[in-house]
Amino acid sequence: MTPRTPNLPGWAADAIGILIVIGTLAFPGPRPMEPHPSGSAAIPVLALIAVLLVAAALPMRRRWPVATTLWCLTIYCATALAGLASLGAGIATVIGAYSMASRRSRSASFSVGGIGAAAVAVLSITVAEFGVVDPRVFQVAAAIAVATALGDSSRSRRELLDAMTERAERAERTREAEARRRVAEERLRIAQDLHDTVAHRISVISLNAGVAAGAFESRPEKARESLATIRAASRGVLSDIGELLRYLRDDERAVEAPQPGLARLAELAASFESAGLTVTTQVDGDLARATGATDLVAYRIVQEGLTNAHKHSSARAARVEIVAADEVLAIEVSNPASRAADPLPGGGLGLVGMRERVAAVGGSVWSGRDGDVYRLRAELPLAKGVTP
Repeated sequence: MTPRTPNLPGWAADAIGILIVIGTLAFPGPRPMEPHPSGSAAIPVLALIAVLLVAAALPMRRRWPVATTLWCLTIYCATALAGLASLGAGIATVIGAYSMASRRSRSASFSVGGIGAAAVAVLSITVAEFGVVDPRVFQVAAAIAVATALGDSSRSRRELLDAMTERAERAERTREAEARRRVAEERLRIAQDLHDTVAHRISVISLNAGVAAGAFESRPEKARESLATIRAASRGVLSDIGELLRYLRDDERAVEAPQPGLARLAELAASFESAGLTVTTQVDGDLARATGATDLVAYRIVQEGLTNAHKHSSARAARVEIVAADEVLAIEVSNPASRAADPLPGGGLGLVGMRERVAAVGGSVWSGRDGDVYRLRAELPLAKGVTP
């Protein structure tokens, strides 16, 4: 439990308790004092010894609350049986009972406190001279019972506050962990979108810039086509970056763009063909059965495969095969192995992002060389309702 700082230092509380106990010597006890030979009232030696013994024990009530309570109770009962019930010993017993109940379990404190209160109550009957009980002794029994109940209430309230504090701290840690998780997921999504859109268009710009530079003198028409492709891709990049910036700024006008799917497969293939890549597409089955996240992930897989083929294919050609059968959507993008020329720079983040997307929908993916052909294969569940 969380430690709490007491309102009063321990030594100060002990000092106050000791002063109160010793101060009771200034008041007459429940029995009339024997007159002193000089004619003035004298403090009985028994009362003085009892007060000093219980006062010395009070500072130990925090470390040994049960033993301290029993010690003070024993001394009080002894003084009562001796004919002079010490008020100081009674107060010390009440203080010990409260400390015991506030520091020990309910069963232990109620057992000791209940037995002590009952013993003093019986003692009040035994020592009574007038009436059924001695009220000044019986009130100590009642005070012990009340102090035990109050101490237990204090302990229960402290435990409740500690439990509430712990729950609040745990909830705060959970909220912080959830916030970090959401931030990480959002960063991953933004990184994936950057690669799938901006990086793809920039690779198209780079490739067409190379084509335009090589064909500028010998094939001006081809150079103009490449420059037109660069211009269109540049506009697309600016649009994508603008949408992303508005989203990051949380602009109310920023609306998340609709995510592409296999319905735009022909458009995707045409964009690569305009950049100089020959794309052959073969589709078996109804692609409309691919829904939700599966549709988006399938599109991104084809996009990544064609991008890599455009960068690395030795023959500037790629083949896309998609089969929708049973409950599985199988995708394969293949192209001739890498040409001797240096490929465009890349850190493999596209394949990493693709594997993350495929794992999110419960599919599997494989990529690598198969002889002279580089293949990218993936299998996805046909229906997955949540977009990653």
